[in-house]
Amino acid sequence: MRRRTFIRSAIGGLAAAAVGTRARAATRKPSRPNLVYVFADQWRAQATGYAGDPNVRTPNLDRLAGECVNVRNAISGWPVCSPYRGSLITGQYPHTHGIFVNDVPLGDTGVSFGEALKGAGYATGYIGKWHLDGRGRSSYIPQERRQGFDFWRVLECTHDYNQSSYYADNDTKRVWDGYDAFAQTREAQGVIREQAKAGPFALFLSWGPPHNPYETAPAEYRAMYSPDKLALRPNVPREAEAWARTDLAGYYAHCTALDDCVRDLLKTLEDSGVADDTVFVFTSDHGDMLGSHGEMRKQRPWDESNRVPFLLRYPRRFGSRARSCGAMLNSPDIMPTLLSLCDIPIPSSVEGRDLSPALTRRKADDDDAALLACYAPFGEWTREKGGREYRGIRTPRYTYVRDLRGPWLLFDNEKDPYQQHNLCDSETALRERLDSQLMRKLKEAADEFLPAEAYLAKWGYKTDPSGTVPYKP
Repeated sequence: MRRRTFIRSAIGGLAAAAVGTRARAATRKPSRPNLVYVFADQWRAQATGYAGDPNVRTPNLDRLAGECVNVRNAISGWPVCSPYRGSLITGQYPHTHGIFVNDVPLGDTGVSFGEALKGAGYATGYIGKWHLDGRGRSSYIPQERRQGFDFWRVLECTHDYNQSSYYADNDTKRVWDGYDAFAQTREAQGVIREQAKAGPFALFLSWGPPHNPYETAPAEYRAMYSPDKLALRPNVPREAEAWARTDLAGYYAHCTALDDCVRDLLKTLEDSGVADDTVFVFTSDHGDMLGSHGEMRKQRPWDESNRVPFLLRYPRRFGSRARSCGAMLNSPDIMPTLLSLCDIPIPSSVEGRDLSPALTRRKADDDDAALLACYAPFGEWTREKGGREYRGIRTPRYTYVRDLRGPWLLFDNEKDPYQQHNLCDSETALRERLDSQLMRKLKEAADEFLPAEAYLAKWGYKTDPSGTVPYKP
């Protein structure tokens, strides 16, 4: 069933009724909670104070972690910008929605997150980086390609954080004032203040930092970090230490700047009187290697690349104390989980799991696992640079990965948290058990694990010699 048919037949009638309800009852608490979904680009799970990073200053996130659900096993299963976003917006795996590389367009593969929210009477909005239109990184995105989001302050993609453009209601290009994350946060605060009078609303805020370039955070934040004073993770090899320190200093500066944005958003929710009735999420699309194992950026199967922060605050349901959730939350699981918290039917096109019942469970089920995948290595991780297609699983304890030739990586993350000892050859019984678990996950996901060329041919993507789909600036 196509997504627009679903909306008309299943929940479409709720939208008109909700508009009238908001007009008649501006001060009444919403029957459904609001949703504010905030996500950074390339913020790895390890880079917060509450996660134990000795360098970074994130007092506001640390405070938030003390009053919300910390999904400590949140995974970006295909840790690249566009593939994650495709799964966030559709609740599907990349081999279903087709976004397994950057800079390709998301088509009509089911009911989108924004459409499901809008069909249930939510005012929908999106601010910041989109990276799902695939028609040029600076091109205007018309209403029919916005996946159900009405309020719109968006650019497809830019990492020029201090001269950042966006579009609103027409094809007139605008420029954010100063550091774009600050300006985007102010815009989001204005939306919250306005929509708090009506509700329910769903607002997605997508920041570009701390994605490189790392050296472009505001000066006062860059001054907080000196490369030579940083403590590196034990898995950063000596030959990578110098550039890792330089990159990390700028990376942490971006993180601390965004941490202040989180403070401002939370204060606005409180001041507007809707904090208790708002599902607030802070997370990231994927991580960043930053020198660990001598690697940089994303796509890799190690924890620095695929583990992300995921803090969820919803006081009306979960109270205001710290809770730890051990469930393996993967990218396709976000849409159904949050729709369930908002009491909205989950579209049949969704492939992810509704993990809302597991949010209060500290321990994960023994057989719980998140699927890991690289469909087509590209850019900074081409085959010539060590990139490879892979599939794997991340369980609460283990990481197991195989490429097209066979088993590749096996880590006991409990005994070896920095993933420095590959057990693939020495622990054959464990490897075989995890391999069987991986095969079951692939079967459930209808993932045939084919070479990159098969997926590129199926979707008709043309790549350059680096494996990248060329894009306009």
